Amino acid sequence: MVAAVRVHKVGGPDVLTYEEIDVPAPGPGELRIRQVACGINFIDTYFRQGMYPSPVGLPFVAGNEGAGEVTAVGSGVSDFKVGDRVAYVITLGGYAAERILPAGRAIKVPDGVDLAEAGGMMLKGMTACYLLRRTFKVAEGHTILIHAAAGGVGLILCQWARQLGATVIGTVGSKEKGELAKANGCDHVIYYRDEDFPARVKEITGGALCDVVYDGVGKTTFPASLDCLRPLGLFVSFGSASGQVEAFNINILQTKGSLFATRPTLNHYAATRADYEGLAGELFAVVKSGAVKIPVQHRYALKEARQAHVDLESRATTGSSILVP
Repeated sequence: MVAAVRVHKVGGPDVLTYEEIDVPAPGPGELRIRQVACGINFIDTYFRQGMYPSPVGLPFVAGNEGAGEVTAVGSGVSDFKVGDRVAYVITLGGYAAERILPAGRAIKVPDGVDLAEAGGMMLKGMTACYLLRRTFKVAEGHTILIHAAAGGVGLILCQWARQLGATVIGTVGSKEKGELAKANGCDHVIYYRDEDFPARVKEITGGALCDVVYDGVGKTTFPASLDCLRPLGLFVSFGSASGQVEAFNINILQTKGSLFATRPTLNHYAATRADYEGLAGELFAVVKSGAVKIPVQHRYALKEARQAHVDLESRATTGSSILVP
């Protein structure tokens, strides 16, 4: 029996239950891993609330990323051995001291990458990778807007976009978060609680506006985000921290400059093993180079998962957060 955090009914943070579960031996094509870190992400709250339905029904072990060491290997697995350091992104099962993991979802963590940091960066880092290198290929000369620039994905986006040569504008909710965003590559900070962010974007860019807006906030930043885009610009909605973007008249995209809009997800960008390895490889490479740093800003004991969710949803966290079994 091992410690885990399960959800027996959907709801607020109080439905996260710390308990003991049985973890079997790995079956064919599976690994058993002892986890060093369980990543905490906004998507975890969506499953907890029932916004995203659990594919395994109720109850389920929460959590969608982590890292640890292989302790047992099932039959038919040739690419991994006991002792390997691995990290992963997978739907559910992450908040546990040990777990069974399909070998096809495991990625070897290279030397030079801290295992605890890997456990808190896979989902956020691979999300940043596809946003910057697939959804819109950011390059030198581009001007981009990142909402929640001091958040988990936001800090990675700021660093990586700066490394790619873009001019980075970020929105934040406090002076402290603004300083953090600036320290991580954000050229211009907008305090959205005190400033009209489309007006500030227009001022910062001299009226030229942005090539792309990356929005993980959702309801409270839409449709104003569209006013930050130049004609033919791209609005990328990749999260809904403030609630879902409601249905809108698609003609608004034409009236605001023949804009494009997309709602991507990592599952589609990493649907094949080759795509999954490709995103992870780019992430590890940029982290090992030192161009992007992903320090763990907040550490909680596994039994403190409820508090971790309270802090996350109240915007009290910045950067990467993990649960430590």
